[in-house]
Amino acid sequence: MGDARVTGVGVVESAEPLVDLESAGVMRFSDRKRARNPHVSFIREGVARRLATAARLLPSGVGLLGIEVFRPPQLQQLFYDTYAERVRRENPDLGAAALARLVSRFVAPPETAPHPTGAAIDLTLCDEVGVELDLGSNVDATPEDSAGACYTAATGLSREAAAHRQLLVSVLTEVGLVNYPTEWWHWSYGDRYWAMATGNTHAIDAPTAAPTPGS
Repeated sequence: MGDARVTGVGVVESAEPLVDLESAGVMRFSDRKRARNPHVSFIREGVARRLATAARLLPSGVGLLGIEVFRPPQLQQLFYDTYAERVRRENPDLGAAALARLVSRFVAPPETAPHPTGAAIDLTLCDEVGVELDLGSNVDATPEDSAGACYTAATGLSREAAAHRQLLVSVLTEVGLVNYPTEWWHWSYGDRYWAMATGNTHAIDAPTAAPTPGS
């Protein structure tokens, strides 16, 4: 996410509002991140429509389970700083540029991060009562913690986990979202990374303000 090919992408703002995926009935949401971020289920309107289509493409008994969408910039900064400190401790000889490259493979720099734009979502699959399915690693597992199983193209997964992961990839790709390949759960449409990955000349969603209470 810190690569110049991403940071150099311009933005022509779409001005699409944020809408609540959960109240709209598009998908369930986990409660695991609500305490620190009450806006976990808000996303740009156009992305919401694409996710609604993806949900309809899933087989009976399988649904999308949201983890987090919109993330305030200050929370993104906290995540970046916390992971950077961990990487610094484990790699004390790294220079500043090399450290930034290593950190940004997993946590995006706040200035180009997709989540504050409302265009990116962390999600997984669940059964009909909301129990998470096995996709090979925990959501938010780091490369270090998961022995690389967090990478979307990771090998060595169980047959069940590999099938679930391929299902998620299939329906989200079908509706035009793009994946960040170090995180199988992270997908977006409209941010700088999406523009770079799809060859678009510009992103359509810049960082935006948090939704107001009751919106």
